Amino acid sequence: MILDAKIPDGPISQKWDKHRFDSKLVNPANKRKHTVLVVGTGLAGASAGASLAELGYHVKSFCIQDSARRAHSISAQGGINAAKNYPNDGDSIWRLFYDTVKGGDFRSREANVYRLAQISSHIIDQCVAQGVPFAREYGGLLDNRSFGGAQVSRTFYARGQTGQQLLLGAYGAFMRQVSKGNIEMFPRREMMELVLVDGKARGIVVRNLKSGKIESYAGDAVVLASGGYGNVYFLSTNAVNSNASAVWRCYKKGALFANPCYTQIHPTCIPVSGVHQSKLTLMSESLRNDGRVWVPKKSGDTRRSYEIPEGERDYYLEKRYPSFGNLVPRDIASRNAKQVCDEGYGVGSTGLAVYLDFADSIKRLGQNTIKEKYGNLFEMYERITGEDPYRVSMTIFPAVHYTMGGLWVDYNLMSTIPGLHVLGEANFSDHGANRLGASALMQGLADGYFVIPYTIGNYIASADLPSVSTEQSEFMEAEEAISQRITKLLSIKGKKTVREIHRELGCIMWDNVGMSRNKSRLQKALDQISKLRDEFWKNVCVPQSGNNLNKNLEQAGRLADFLELAELIAVDAMERGESCGGHFREEHQTSEGEAKRDDDNFSYAAAWEYQGEDKPARLHKEALEFKEVKLSQRSYK
Repeated sequence: MILDAKIPDGPISQKWDKHRFDSKLVNPANKRKHTVLVVGTGLAGASAGASLAELGYHVKSFCIQDSARRAHSISAQGGINAAKNYPNDGDSIWRLFYDTVKGGDFRSREANVYRLAQISSHIIDQCVAQGVPFAREYGGLLDNRSFGGAQVSRTFYARGQTGQQLLLGAYGAFMRQVSKGNIEMFPRREMMELVLVDGKARGIVVRNLKSGKIESYAGDAVVLASGGYGNVYFLSTNAVNSNASAVWRCYKKGALFANPCYTQIHPTCIPVSGVHQSKLTLMSESLRNDGRVWVPKKSGDTRRSYEIPEGERDYYLEKRYPSFGNLVPRDIASRNAKQVCDEGYGVGSTGLAVYLDFADSIKRLGQNTIKEKYGNLFEMYERITGEDPYRVSMTIFPAVHYTMGGLWVDYNLMSTIPGLHVLGEANFSDHGANRLGASALMQGLADGYFVIPYTIGNYIASADLPSVSTEQSEFMEAEEAISQRITKLLSIKGKKTVREIHRELGCIMWDNVGMSRNKSRLQKALDQISKLRDEFWKNVCVPQSGNNLNKNLEQAGRLADFLELAELIAVDAMERGESCGGHFREEHQTSEGEAKRDDDNFSYAAAWEYQGEDKPARLHKEALEFKEVKLSQRSYK
């Protein structure tokens, strides 16, 4: 298989404009004849559904929630990047492009990243027109704040509720099309299978999560916007229902899975408190604008944060990275937090936490100013921990947050399966080995509002798409395969709950394929995952039946996919003998403990092809060329 990224010719600043002009168009009257299936209603899915329906396509939209507005995008807090340069501090499309490529440790596709930077300013205009209440400064312009990995302020925000407000904007545009009849909405449906007809993505099979009924839907193209796979680690900042089953079904139908080992550990999460937890809570990266990260200089210091004088505090990020300080990228902040805790300087009851302190900013700016900027985040922290962050330093520790890997897509956001387009976190496309904060919302909306309307039109205008019916054998075979899988899960009647096994998988992944990795621990993970998968299929307990609402059955099906995906993550991490971004191999680091890339041997996107049950996946490589940005050792000092 040859991976053709379909990157347009010409100067990078003109590629997208030229590509749009060269793309084939669908006549407005003909758009009404075509049906597009959109899976997911987060920022990528809702914006894509609304945009395609506005153009005239008939859209069928599917989500696992009871409402499109309950997608996990609503949880994003800190902001969305755009190169508008309102603060006049030196930002530009080129700087956003450069910062994103560098932040991803030079493991992303230049053409895609530049397009993202170009589109970024249009996203803000779109959202303002929809009524998104971005913060404004005294003169009336939209306000900006800083995020990690940048020395300019380019992050637009709505207090600590940016994801919620952006999603409500997209949701409004989406529901307008629902009310006009251009979008058919199917809530509480989980995608169980992708259906191929003549090698093209022509439909999906879903399970109605309320009734248990298996349903088939046909269309001319499929848009997958189902999010990432961070919950393979059990504890993450993702919603408990977030899963990888939709992308995994597509992978097993022939879509290549790219860079699965690139997982992002967010440095600013409320620490683990016990085995009762099913998820972790993120504290926005925006807090690192005014909060200072530190640990006591004395190992094992049990005093409260406000009892430790300034001279006995180690502001380790400010000391090690004077140029960026507390706003270094997430992977660097996370590894440094782990390092100081491993050395015995961690705080809290477990010693696995560091302080995020606002005393200086409150003294400098006043408590009311801090409250205006971060009040809802402070309130959330106090409700969860019982401590007042205006008086006591927050305690934070890294946790799994985002996945840069996903299904491989070309410049058109189409996978290796014709007709299957993949948007947002479900694809691997724009972030390389590490995502800069506030860029997930940017990518999701760029893909949905501004990229897919052009590229899916080019596909539909170019492809031979005869009419298909859900009565065809391809749909019947997919439904039968799903029924057999459900019957198998229900028939095991073991003694371990789904959550018990999922927690075991999470521990294996966090301990061995987490913030730092080495060959022996990766091999240990592969051995343990294999044994745990065998135990799952022999000893999991899934009570009740498949003919009604059954959360245990839902979670069991997702865990079965996680157990396979976990193995691919470890295999990819083993194969990549270098350190880059969120993938840190202990054998490959500089004398100062920083990630050490191997550009001669690993300057590629790893795309894995499914070969069948119990057969190793096959590796394909997309060479990454850097014509605009000079490869260099990443430094934030």
